[in-house]
Amino acid sequence: MQIGIQFFPDVGPDTQSGRDYWQNALKLVGLVDRYGYAHVRTVEHYFHPYGGYSPNPAIFLAAAAQVTRRARLVTGAVLPAFNTPLKIAAELAMLDALCDGRLDAGFARAFLPHEFERFGVAMDDSRARFDEGVAQVRQLLEAENVTYEGRFHSFRNVTSLPRPTQQPRPPFFVAALATKESFERAGAAGYGIMAIPMAGGAMKDLLDTYREARARAGHAGPGTVMLAFHMLCHQDQQQAEAIAREPLNRYLRSLVEAASEWTTGAQSADYPGYDKVIEALSRETFDTQVAKCAAWVGTPDRILDTISSYRKQVGDFDIASLQVNFNDIPLSAAMESMRLFGEKVLPRV
Repeated sequence: MQIGIQFFPDVGPDTQSGRDYWQNALKLVGLVDRYGYAHVRTVEHYFHPYGGYSPNPAIFLAAAAQVTRRARLVTGAVLPAFNTPLKIAAELAMLDALCDGRLDAGFARAFLPHEFERFGVAMDDSRARFDEGVAQVRQLLEAENVTYEGRFHSFRNVTSLPRPTQQPRPPFFVAALATKESFERAGAAGYGIMAIPMAGGAMKDLLDTYREARARAGHAGPGTVMLAFHMLCHQDQQQAEAIAREPLNRYLRSLVEAASEWTTGAQSADYPGYDKVIEALSRETFDTQVAKCAAWVGTPDRILDTISSYRKQVGDFDIASLQVNFNDIPLSAAMESMRLFGEKVLPRV
């Protein structure tokens, strides 16, 4: 199993400036090669403290690519619903050049109603925009003189520049939250999957769905599964819990607040049951996340036990993507956590 780090800002100006957040993030990236972390990843979101500091993951990853010379750079994930595929393809290829072919390109549908409203995009078009957008980006990266007549974007005889460093293109991943259909579609397309194990044991069934869909579609191998976890490693178990507890609780509240329209009347056929998903997330706490092994918090030995326990629940997976500075975790605590995890956990995973 490979393990990397991810940045999902869930703070606003009242807590930390954008400058301070990203400068601190780069300091954490500076530890990646020293301890052998496999990737650096960030997200695309807008307008709200939940993710809003990261409207374009390529910008941060281009900076991170100059700090780490070995880790892969992961867009986790870009949103075709709010971007033209012509721009996405060009930016991904530029990032692939800047990192010398270390890019993994992750895509997501988006799921926050306030983002759709502000961009003037119908949530009922989410699936169609995603499918069309990913298909168009793929063609633009893989081929030259591309013509595509789409429902949302059309173009003729386009050769996107620069050409990708990785041939025929960087590996593609699809982000999925909780719906079986999303896992099935990612598997059928032959892409890797990015998921968040907040739902506990349900993840096993979703990953089985992903792998079965890959096999039915004739794709070789079981695919690549990347799961995201919160992580705080400390020599003392009680100290680890004290440092991580309230930041994780605030992170969870930030997520639920950002998605609150789902529980107050937002509806879309493209997001079946999302009101129940967000209601369930509203009941999550530090303690429930630790109990489900979705948060890796504690001493190195405790975290190793947590990893082992989770793999027994859901089976093997390929990549763990760790949030190491969630909410207002102090930089010093995040750096010490990465150091200790890198020295005591990574060599034993």
